[in-house]
Amino acid sequence: MNDIRRTILWVVFGFSMVLLWDQWQVYNGHKATFFPTSVQSGASAPPASPAAASTVPMATPAVVAQVGAQSVPGVAPDPLGAVPSAPSLARERIVVTTDVFKLTFDTDGGSLLRTEFLQHIDMADKSRNFVLLDDSKERVYLAQTGLIGGAALSPLPTHKTAMTLAPGERQLKPGVDELVLSFESGDVGGVKLVKTYTLKRGSYAIKVKHQILNMGSVAVAPQLYLQLVRDGNKPSGESAFYSTFTGPAVYTELKKYQKVEFSDIEKNKIDIEKTSTNGYLAMVQHYFASAWLLPDGVQRDMFMRKVDTNLYAAGMIAQLGSIEPGASKSLEAKFFAGPQEEKVLEALAPGLELVKDYGWLTILAKPLYWLLDRLQGYINNWGWSIVALVLLLKIAFYWLNAKAYASMAKMKAINPKVMEMRERLKDKPQQMQQEMMRIYREEKVNPMGGCFPIMVQIPVFIALYWVLLSSVEMRNAPWVMWIHDLSSPDPYYILPLVMTLTTVLQTALNPAPPDPMQAKLMWFMPLAFSVMFFFFPSGLVLYWITNNILSIAQQWIINTRMGVPPQFNLPKF
Repeated sequence: MNDIRRTILWVVFGFSMVLLWDQWQVYNGHKATFFPTSVQSGASAPPASPAAASTVPMATPAVVAQVGAQSVPGVAPDPLGAVPSAPSLARERIVVTTDVFKLTFDTDGGSLLRTEFLQHIDMADKSRNFVLLDDSKERVYLAQTGLIGGAALSPLPTHKTAMTLAPGERQLKPGVDELVLSFESGDVGGVKLVKTYTLKRGSYAIKVKHQILNMGSVAVAPQLYLQLVRDGNKPSGESAFYSTFTGPAVYTELKKYQKVEFSDIEKNKIDIEKTSTNGYLAMVQHYFASAWLLPDGVQRDMFMRKVDTNLYAAGMIAQLGSIEPGASKSLEAKFFAGPQEEKVLEALAPGLELVKDYGWLTILAKPLYWLLDRLQGYINNWGWSIVALVLLLKIAFYWLNAKAYASMAKMKAINPKVMEMRERLKDKPQQMQQEMMRIYREEKVNPMGGCFPIMVQIPVFIALYWVLLSSVEMRNAPWVMWIHDLSSPDPYYILPLVMTLTTVLQTALNPAPPDPMQAKLMWFMPLAFSVMFFFFPSGLVLYWITNNILSIAQQWIINTRMGVPPQFNLPKF
């Protein structure tokens, strides 16, 4: 009876650890790993119309000192009076193409409305390319910039101001390395804004130069805002069995990487560094991200706010200083919209690679990704690179595993003696416990000896789990035969079935607990865990199969060397 109680307590403890792990993920800004909520707070409504996304940031504390406006970014109607009530009649959508992008710009404000990636297909509909930024019924996700903070609350050019596009190419021609688009506003409040985009071949980073010209007779001190506006819906096709973060994020040197849930914006529970002279503002989702980047040393105020029903804005407001009549001032920013390729992100800005989020195990995950990337460079197949990486990890942990399996083999060797003793003393539980401890002492067996070496390795393999789940390189990456995409589940469920079989074999090789009920419960967690893998990406399942097979082989060898014939202890239901 005591053994049954102990077993039940262990099962409760194990399940509690899973729940605690989920809550730890949520606490650190992740979605729950095993029990994600299906819909985010405030995300059940369809995206608001694009017109609803036109709200400009209201005054920041810096603007308050100047014009006496409100102290925090707000929502429509705009008290500055800078936003026209409707789009201009001459509004036009401009489509430009490079070797990696097909971009759609709006002549109202020169805003970026749509980014189609020509080298990445949509996993939900493989007949089309992947689209990140969009302005449609299904998705609102826009990149906008403009000016606020004019003297006496006079209107200034915003992302709703009509602009004209300078004549020029709209497609990156062969042999040409860059494409330039220049949008110019009219005179609004004595100020003109010229917004120039420079797109480079092979790059997902766009230079965005803002030139502010004072056409009036008095000095002006405008501020430049750069914002990302997005609905709160999760990306299409996301699994219900594992979850990744979707939402805005801020990086500064002082507080490092900070993620904010849309639900926290909804509740006005935003805890970020609001003023800095460095860092970036990003919008993150699985595999892809967008970000506004300003040069270091430029004073900026960070803001996040709810714009409308299920519509949120996150951005930065840069201080430009005073501009005298007839003078101009320029500020060059960068806008990134693309896949989370770690090496590319590291080269663009300090800390930008953190949008590829490994959570609290980043210190382990980054070297694992580095090693996986090096293996891919030699093998040129991500599937076989995963197999090779797991093999290297098993070699690195060989002696720890050897101790664990040796302890299990000893337990297996004395199992008949324990079973005989339990049968003999089944009516004397206290004496049974004392006799069992005597057997363990005489045989020099530690019942927990097989657990500690395995526990030490768990953080490494969880980190590898996040590496494989987060790496965009797995998207549409083939392995062998029917596996054409390591980021999608096996279409024929062959890998999950093999995974389940190897899990059963590995569990069966372990010594059977003396108590029959305990022996049956021992099978519950591995089988339940295996069922989830039917819906996991093929790359993750391949990694776990490789780990299982290598563990079985090592356990078999160690049992044989210790004179304990390997045998499968299947449960008797």
